[in-house]
Amino acid sequence: MERITVVTICFNNLSDLQSTCASVDAQTLLPFEHLIVNGSTQTEIADWLDQSPQPSYRRWINERDKGISDAFNKGINHANGDIIHLLNSGDLYYSNQVLSEVKSCFKSNPYASWISGRIEMKRGGIWVQVGVPFDPKQLYKGMRSVSHPTYFLRAKVYDRVGLFSLEHKIAMDYDLLCRLVHEPYYYLAETLIKFDDKGVSTTAYLKSLKENIKVYESHF
Repeated sequence: MERITVVTICFNNLSDLQSTCASVDAQTLLPFEHLIVNGSTQTEIADWLDQSPQPSYRRWINERDKGISDAFNKGINHANGDIIHLLNSGDLYYSNQVLSEVKSCFKSNPYASWISGRIEMKRGGIWVQVGVPFDPKQLYKGMRSVSHPTYFLRAKVYDRVGLFSLEHKIAMDYDLLCRLVHEPYYYLAETLIKFDDKGVSTTAYLKSLKENIKVYESHF
């Protein structure tokens, strides 16, 4: 089956979360479930979730976490769908057809354990669309070829390769990518995500590169 669980982690950023939720709700194919993992120190997000009307497929966890990896893992562990997508608060689906296209892709390629696609992001103040098929031989270049916000993984993949490492504060997505090298893959040649560039991988870019090097050397 191809039931899609969307997991959104958030931290003290209500307006970003609301934008992401609106993007999910606008999909022509609604998700099987939308799980929000809220680790905020403030009550604004929890109050909005509890006091505002929400669709039946949306549920949430309001509790502190140990960082991004821990929040991801909570979402994955509580997911009931067959396919899991980690859509961070502030990120948006590029079109209203994304979940429909992803489901069709998995149905047409039942061998695929995971897929990725293209992403729209700002570079030099200009919106550009980037992304190429995953090539394990290019892993030494880091995350430049495959963007984590576009990953859709079958839930069982995490049972085989493991969850996100709490050791990494920024490069946890690159560490996961290094563990996906032997998983059957399919490239969906569509732009899937509009990326919010306020995240830690952007604001702490040099630190991110150093972590990537450490991760690569630990695997290869």
